[in-house]
Amino acid sequence: MDKIFEWLLEGDISIQYQTRKYLMEEPLKRLDPLRRRISEEGWGAKFLSKRNPSGHWSRDFYQIKWVNSHYTLLDLRYLEIEPVQPIIETLNIIIDNCKAADGSINESHTLKSGDICINGMFLNYASFFGIPEYKLESVVDFLINHQMSDGGFNCMSTRSGAIHSSMHTTISVLEGIWEFMKAGYTYRLKELERIKKESEEFILCHKLFKSDKTDEVIDKRWIMLSFPSRWRYDILRALLYFADSGHPYDPRMEDAIHIIVSKRRKTGRWPVQAKHTGEVHFDMEPTGEDSRWNTLRALRVLNEYKPSEFKDIE
Repeated sequence: MDKIFEWLLEGDISIQYQTRKYLMEEPLKRLDPLRRRISEEGWGAKFLSKRNPSGHWSRDFYQIKWVNSHYTLLDLRYLEIEPVQPIIETLNIIIDNCKAADGSINESHTLKSGDICINGMFLNYASFFGIPEYKLESVVDFLINHQMSDGGFNCMSTRSGAIHSSMHTTISVLEGIWEFMKAGYTYRLKELERIKKESEEFILCHKLFKSDKTDEVIDKRWIMLSFPSRWRYDILRALLYFADSGHPYDPRMEDAIHIIVSKRRKTGRWPVQAKHTGEVHFDMEPTGEDSRWNTLRALRVLNEYKPSEFKDIE
């Protein structure tokens, strides 16, 4: 495993920081100087440099994918960058100008209400960057009001009357709820805790990627390793959520965990297998090659849920 750590620590500052934080479990105080460098060099500095004088990235909050403010802020959250001034300024612009009458963050210039998936992602990065709780309360209200009877969420429930939850939307909302809770916010906490459990059960009852009726794979793209995930669901994203939130091992995770193990290369690294098409500021990692992001994320999962056949690569 030492060789894998050495390779990870040769990567971007954000990879170095998270390797030392999550895999090497170094004290956070010791890592503060390293974290500060994320905004000053590497990917973090590159993302920040793309911000426009308007305060947005690209055209506005949600135009153009994947270079708009919404997805750039999500990328910056993945880097675990500090909440530097440009980030807070843009978040306040969004809160002040993109709230619909129902309290949702509205990505559309024509529709009256925001997208559930986008609001879940917004809650994720806004909570991570420490936006005051009172500014997020209406987003929490909006999400709570749109939970479906099967326990999860579906962005199409407000667009085309969907009656079954979506894995894509549910994982985005779960990540948002968990980040809100991690930040120490308490608004409607009991309801969020209940919803969190019910949404987790929705994913688990599908064994993370299978039909709960036929046990067939729902979508083969869900077992591909991709990063950044954008709004799309996949099993590594789900497993990392469960590991990060401290969810105990559940036998229904097993098939997904074995798939992750099977994708490890002989070098002990994991690849980028697919990218979600769209404009990007820059490619953090090329498709098909070894991925520090996916290796870091897979190791975090396997440290939490170790299958019997997983062994360290020296």
